[in-house]
Amino acid sequence: MNDDDGAGSGTEETQPLGAPLGATLGPRPTWTPPSYPPSATLPLPPGPPPPPGPPAPPEAAGGRPSGWMWPTIAALALVLGLVGGFAGSAIYHRTDGSSGQDASSGSGLTATGVQTVAPIKGGRTSVAAVAQALLPSTVQISAEYDGQEGGATGSGFVIDEAGHIVTNNHVVEQADEDDGPIEVVDQDGNRYDATVVGRSPVYDLAVLYSAEAKQMEPASLGASKALHVGDPVVAIGSPLGLSSTVTAGIVSALERPVTTGDGGASSFINAVQTDAAINPGNSGGPLVNMLGQVIGVNSAIATTGGTTGGDQAGNIGVGFAIPIEQVKVTADQILRTGEARYPVIGARVQTAKRDGSGAEIDEVIDDTPADHAGLEEGDVVVALNGQKVTDGIALIVSIRSHQPGETLTFTVLRDGDEKDLDITLDSEVG
Repeated sequence: MNDDDGAGSGTEETQPLGAPLGATLGPRPTWTPPSYPPSATLPLPPGPPPPPGPPAPPEAAGGRPSGWMWPTIAALALVLGLVGGFAGSAIYHRTDGSSGQDASSGSGLTATGVQTVAPIKGGRTSVAAVAQALLPSTVQISAEYDGQEGGATGSGFVIDEAGHIVTNNHVVEQADEDDGPIEVVDQDGNRYDATVVGRSPVYDLAVLYSAEAKQMEPASLGASKALHVGDPVVAIGSPLGLSSTVTAGIVSALERPVTTGDGGASSFINAVQTDAAINPGNSGGPLVNMLGQVIGVNSAIATTGGTTGGDQAGNIGVGFAIPIEQVKVTADQILRTGEARYPVIGARVQTAKRDGSGAEIDEVIDDTPADHAGLEEGDVVVALNGQKVTDGIALIVSIRSHQPGETLTFTVLRDGDEKDLDITLDSEVG
């Protein structure tokens, strides 16, 4: 991995765990930002039914809401983009729809505070009801940039009544850097201009603004932490340019450490894994529970090198979504300050070694939280807050699942002995 203290990706074998706080926050917006954390819980399955009561009036069906240990795989390759790889390997791709170009809880955020958005009326559980609830809040995104005919396409969803839309950073990154036009397309095919409020390459998230999106219903946000493996979910977006597409599946794994990208655009995700069909163009779209609440942002897929639509790798039933809890934190930071921050400790970790023995520290930077806590080069981190750490990527993902200011207990193996080190997380912009 490279020596960048930002997103931290590349071809070398070490990966930064962070550096001292060095960037200042940007100007605050003039409007009142949303508060965080919002109260967001997903109801657990009901227990025994209560005693019968008086009959309730009938309800209309399908009501609208009122408001990432890896398996051992030969020749594993992690790349940015949608171009296929070698047969027999698993490749993790971001799922935007670049044209022939490598690219890789019931609450919503509003400009006036947390907006409570109810889940589907009556707890309806059909895919049709979920689609009816979320399609009006989901958009297709077209992002043009220099040197690429057609640019990138992806998906997104409205998060508040102020016209803000969440999508993946890799969908709009190049267009934002090249000052290219960005448009969002609603369910009815209406096209609206959009601008980038802020982006986070580290978490692969971006927030857009479109004045016309103020008229669209914000999506209801749920809680990925309430999910269980096997729970049904629905993915909504514009795969392969096919707008307003709905696919269904289950949660196939939780807290799956995934890294995607190449160079400075690498992202680390503590992902929700799903077998719902996700393809190029689904990036940035919502992954939704059966109450019609967004529980993740679709961001990456695994492929075996097969292709669809020319040179773009397609779905094989293994997709990854950024948990909605991280989305809320990052979107809130962007809306408040125009930028996002991520936690760091001031150390670099070995990421090439993936034998499950822990995360080996390659360097500790002077005068950082890691240095102050006594972390040393050669230490092997085997647990974080009591949870096993298998390798460097898992450690990075685990750290980035927390917030700056938190104090975490790192269990390290040094000269054959284990010891616990308490490290308070610093932060960087990214």
